[in-house]
Amino acid sequence: MNRVFVTGMGVVSPIGLGSEAFETSLRQGKSGVALLTNFDASRHAVKIAAEVKNFDPSMAIPKKDVRRHDRYSQFSMVAAKEAIEEAKLSVDQFDPHRIGVIVATGIGGIHSYETEYEVMAKSGPNRVSPFLVPMMICNIASGYITMAYGFKGPSFSVVSACASGLHAIGESFLKLSFGLVDVMVCGGTESAVTSLTVAGFSQMKALSTRNNEPERASRPFDRDRDGFVMGEGAGIFVLETEESMQRRGVKPLAEIVGYGASADAHHLTAPDPEGEGARFAMGQALSMNKVPLERVDYVNAHGTSTPIGDPAECNAIKKTFGLHASKLVVNSTKSMIGHLLGAAGAVGVAATIRQMRGGFVHPTVNLENPGEGCDLDFVPQKAREQRISYGMVNSFGFGGQNASILVKNI
Repeated sequence: MNRVFVTGMGVVSPIGLGSEAFETSLRQGKSGVALLTNFDASRHAVKIAAEVKNFDPSMAIPKKDVRRHDRYSQFSMVAAKEAIEEAKLSVDQFDPHRIGVIVATGIGGIHSYETEYEVMAKSGPNRVSPFLVPMMICNIASGYITMAYGFKGPSFSVVSACASGLHAIGESFLKLSFGLVDVMVCGGTESAVTSLTVAGFSQMKALSTRNNEPERASRPFDRDRDGFVMGEGAGIFVLETEESMQRRGVKPLAEIVGYGASADAHHLTAPDPEGEGARFAMGQALSMNKVPLERVDYVNAHGTSTPIGDPAECNAIKKTFGLHASKLVVNSTKSMIGHLLGAAGAVGVAATIRQMRGGFVHPTVNLENPGEGCDLDFVPQKAREQRISYGMVNSFGFGGQNASILVKNI
């Protein structure tokens, strides 16, 4: 099997545009959660979210074409541009059929769906945009990247709820490992902070209602957590084989060394409380390159801030790592950026790589009193200077879909 390296990375997040700004905010423990501005939330029980601020899609999309993109694909184009530029990647360096794209999303173009449905209800079907369907479908983010850069390899989307972004990276890793391609542009993107989706998650009782303290609402592993906070953003990567990287003379940011995926087969939305599916995914990621579990020193947890999900993940981590679990450093990036749904895992990988390269571990903010069963080292409140050798990134989605990626420092 080929070794697989990360050579470029791009981030759009509620706490920073670009991976450097993202890292700075991670170090500071900055929260991106605030009162909603994307729509009038006065009639909603939930009035908070982690929105991307000051976003300019024309950074990567010609101004005349911006209106043809839903916000979720705008995010992916901007993040992809950063990743491709950092990797110094050009289609001229390859057979274009050897460069593929897998960009995941959990929900897709929901902004366009809601907007154009209102147009039809008000003005009739003849006023609906002819771009509605391509703006709405989940694969269009991958498609736009291929068209912008001339990549002609495998191109599609992965849709597995909140595990989508990690599945996209994992499936890209497998294609590279088996020599099916030389380069993959991959990751996750999501912009689903809309009136309808917030209402839907709220009716499920999945969201925090701490409207009077937005920055304190996302509190993974804390006793007083009351649900997750919706977020939006994108994390896109350039992955390539060792041979490709060396031929081009580019330097790696990190190495992907393991990927695991599983299903809970348990419940529509709740995880297996014992964390068996998550444990299996983490075990697969460890065994792929036979990495001893004692060499893993960090876990970027799924850690959504839900009463059921957080202890289930703790159970999974403890079952996977045994006595070594007490020596792990664990944190939740969602404590600052909320839950980015289909982009969550990809942005978790970005956070892991930035921490590896920066020699620190970001805090799990708002963790004041650990909840029952949440007894790992979660780095509460304040960042810690520490070297990470191997980091595990977890993502778990509705439908019981689990993914884990193992990243090695270089």
